[in-house]
Amino acid sequence: MTDFFQNGAITTLHDLRTRPLEDMERELVLFARDTPMALVLPSLYSELHGPALPRIVDELGRIDYLDEIIIGLDRADEKQFRHARRFFSRLPQRTSILWHDGPRMRSLDELLRRHELAPMEVGKGRNAWFCFGYVLAKGRAQAVALHDCDITTYRRELPARLFYPVVNPAYDYKYCKGYYARISEDRLSGRVTRLFMTPLLRALRKIFGALDYVEFLDSFRYPLAGEFSMRQDVLRSIRIPADWGLEVGLLSEVYRNLSSRLICQADIADGYDHKHQSVSEDDPDQGLARMSTEIAKSIYRKLATEGITLTSERFRTIKATYYRIALDMLQQHFDNALFNGLRLDRHKEERVIEMFAQNLIVAGENFLASPMERPFIANWNRVFSAIDDFADQLREAVVADNA
Repeated sequence: MTDFFQNGAITTLHDLRTRPLEDMERELVLFARDTPMALVLPSLYSELHGPALPRIVDELGRIDYLDEIIIGLDRADEKQFRHARRFFSRLPQRTSILWHDGPRMRSLDELLRRHELAPMEVGKGRNAWFCFGYVLAKGRAQAVALHDCDITTYRRELPARLFYPVVNPAYDYKYCKGYYARISEDRLSGRVTRLFMTPLLRALRKIFGALDYVEFLDSFRYPLAGEFSMRQDVLRSIRIPADWGLEVGLLSEVYRNLSSRLICQADIADGYDHKHQSVSEDDPDQGLARMSTEIAKSIYRKLATEGITLTSERFRTIKATYYRIALDMLQQHFDNALFNGLRLDRHKEERVIEMFAQNLIVAGENFLASPMERPFIANWNRVFSAIDDFADQLREAVVADNA
């Protein structure tokens, strides 16, 4: 049984286990008449052969309220793209695939590059950005949600709970962040949130005092969740981060653009598991090592825009404070795991904390060394202003690829 406790700067919508899914879906069908909904699925081609995506497609096929499903397909040649079209063809909703490696999308990317508007890094951020642009180019959907394609515990409750807060006319919410308990089989997961993100935010609060931005991030139960929904008008002005700090960078943009009363978080799954990233202690450009560095850089950049002066000395203080808090929180997680009969390897978790602590310094050095870095892709308002017919070109390219 979940709790109903509210804390922090945003509203939490709990799953109190009292409402049948069918009841919520009936309402969503009614809401869809005035608020068409589009689901964005950023996917690697390899995920079509994984254990999660076939089940996701089966579950989505049972949903009546979705107007459109948009798949952003990365790392696929022409043969693989044709296979992807067959793979997703069983979906009953309007379905479009953005073939990012195809000649039409590459041509559009080159056009953006000539205007210095192209995403500089291939990845989930670029994938999602193009999908959102396509949503705006079509002009049908009034609400958009996104989730990953590697969720092995996927059930159709997830999109229902994700969409409901932003389409129910009784609410004013324009952005909803999903959250869930990260328990994999018989152990605690969610290491980057448990061992890095939350201790870092507590350390920043201890060093800098009360900061609205830090309180905002700390209000989210799972700030690194990859699932969120928003109203269509938010898409135009929001900037998408290009690096691995996508989730935190996006929350920073939401913080900048929306009042906290227009933002909520919702419990979207009873259980959640997905493909786990490697720790990658020996390769700072992969796995949790890279992720923690990019997240720290994203937070440092936002703190700078809030008027906080960051220096090498400050980064050493952040590291030391983080390390002590993280070790204390590890004891809390160990006690919680023991209480629930779950496994938690303290030695491995302490090693991860040591790596995270070092990456706080690495992120700080990178931040200071690249003062002119542009971490965000341009928002779609700017793109459509710079290239008058880009929306038409994008729409026509996707339609042609899917014809």
